[in-house]
Amino acid sequence: MQAAELFAQDVPVPEIAKRLRVSHNAVYTWRRRWCSDGEAGLVSKGPSGTECRLTPEQQDQLAAALREGPAAHGYVEDQRWTLTRVADLIGRLFRVRYTLRGVSLLLHRMGFSPQMPAHRPIERDEDKIATWREEVWQQAKD
Repeated sequence: MQAAELFAQDVPVPEIAKRLRVSHNAVYTWRRRWCSDGEAGLVSKGPSGTECRLTPEQQDQLAAALREGPAAHGYVEDQRWTLTRVADLIGRLFRVRYTLRGVSLLLHRMGFSPQMPAHRPIERDEDKIATWREEVWQQAKD
């Protein structure tokens, strides 16, 4: 809006660019908008970028699928969601392709964060682990 005031005062483009610390091209673009639409043409249009490819309903479905766990979707070798697995799941459920970076951004936007699995593997044998710590680990330390 500062630019609009300066346009109204017939301040030259280089001077406006210098005062507002922007490029000349930015000022020329603003001036074109100001000439055609007035101050309304300078109002922000919101953040740039593409919209999410998944609808809010699809995002809810994805969240529910992630809560079911990887085993429910065929990943039985371990109980961790990886970006690759989530991207595959999105592709299977919604026929939409995401890059790994895109999956990361989507999960973050949905409130998911990277973390370690909350549960221990079912196959874990606490007695064998205790024995290993007492015998093998002690020998390795010495």
